Amino acid sequence: MGRIVYLCGKSSSGKDTIFKELLERKKLPLYTIIPYTTRPIRDGEKNGTEYFFTDEEGFQNLLRAGKVIEDREYHTVMGLWRYFTVDDGQIDLGKKSYLAIGTLESFQRMRDYFGKEALLPIYVELEDGERLSRALNRERQSRHPAYQEMCRRFLADCEDFKEEKIQAAGIDRHFVNDDLERCLREIEDYAAPLVANGV
Repeated sequence: MGRIVYLCGKSSSGKDTIFKELLERKKLPLYTIIPYTTRPIRDGEKNGTEYFFTDEEGFQNLLRAGKVIEDREYHTVMGLWRYFTVDDGQIDLGKKSYLAIGTLESFQRMRDYFGKEALLPIYVELEDGERLSRALNRERQSRHPAYQEMCRRFLADCEDFKEEKIQAAGIDRHFVNDDLERCLREIEDYAAPLVANGV
């Protein structure tokens, strides 16, 4: 049986970079699950690569059709944004293992949908000051910086990723991303045998 290696952690902890790097490596043969979002597309993003971009009507249509596995909504300074995973034929655990990114809540909903044994959580963490610095640098490089939204996300993460919530989700292993290569090696060494054995 395949597994879903599920990256989660606070914003700007390096999950996107780790995601891309893990897909390039042969030690973990993983496929992607492309999530959906109603937020505006960012500079450099392509529809169907990082996300499938839709609108509120598109989300509601998928929800009515019973296709939404898990969803999260964020009331941002720019309006309501949704992120969600859809049962659209992308996932076949009988044949493949996958790599995905989400929140603690989305991890738990995916686990409820596919079963506890199918999900392998990878919690990525980074010191808050470094995360804030990275987030600020990223916004400065954007054509339309959204500093208020950056601050909202940062503060929301302090609540959403409290240690007791991490433990309640059944996650007991943390991977500190203060050295990318070391962090990647630790994730590979941890996940590869579990993915290979399907346990």
